[in-house]
Amino acid sequence: MNLKIDKNWTLFLDRDGVINERLPGDYVKSIEQFKFTDGCLEALAMFARFFHPIIVVTNQQGVGKGLMSLEELENIHYYLISEVNKAGGRIDKIYVSPYLQSERHFTRKPSVGMGIMARKEFRSISFRKSIMVGDSYSDMLFGKRLGMQTVFIGEPEKSREWNLLTNFCYPDLLSFAKSLME
Repeated sequence: MNLKIDKNWTLFLDRDGVINERLPGDYVKSIEQFKFTDGCLEALAMFARFFHPIIVVTNQQGVGKGLMSLEELENIHYYLISEVNKAGGRIDKIYVSPYLQSERHFTRKPSVGMGIMARKEFRSISFRKSIMVGDSYSDMLFGKRLGMQTVFIGEPEKSREWNLLTNFCYPDLLSFAKSLME
């Protein structure tokens, strides 16, 4: 990576497929179903040295579908933050859009609402000095709409489909974190 990252930069992260393993065709509805992706905790510890703040932005329409409550989702996020802290990492805030895709809510990625909410709460955020890390088209579009650098986590062939939206591609979060150390 050829960016000069310092503590003036903000890291935005998607959750499912980036921080935790995605459940194809389902939603992570409990702590028991929540499994960190390989190397994620190590990566988050590395990111804590580079970025402030570190923000998670996640669409969670399982709540909107009634498959889990906001309280159950908050328990999962409490567990996530606790485990990240134990591993020497940090997540400063998690923003959630619990709305259905069909509702086209302002906070649901690829709409920019969660980014705007983060900037209102963390006044130091400059989107020009921010990176959005995700594993979907909506994550990349969210980042680009706000003027961020974007990092796609996944197969390079997939990122080529959205080459105008993707600045960098890594197979996993740890590979991206290690690139910052170079």
